[in-house]
Amino acid sequence: MSHPTPSWASVLRSERLAGTPVVKRGARWWLVSPSGFLLASDSAFTGELQRFTTALAAADRAVAEIRAQNQAARKAQR
Repeated sequence: MSHPTPSWASVLRSERLAGTPVVKRGARWWLVSPSGFLLASDSAFTGELQRFTTALAAADRAVAEIRAQNQAARKAQR
């Protein structure tokens, strides 16, 4: 499936990487601003973006697990 080149107007806040103007569409990373977009093609940079994305996802899972454990503990106390 082809992913269109992003434009500032088409990038949802939820698509951005941690609130930054970085967006991943398909397998490509894009830097997006009101004045235009730029394909991120540097492999070192895109590798760091991918590692950061993976770390954020792991952190989100850990926080969700802690919240679930806290909710279970509160229910057990009632």
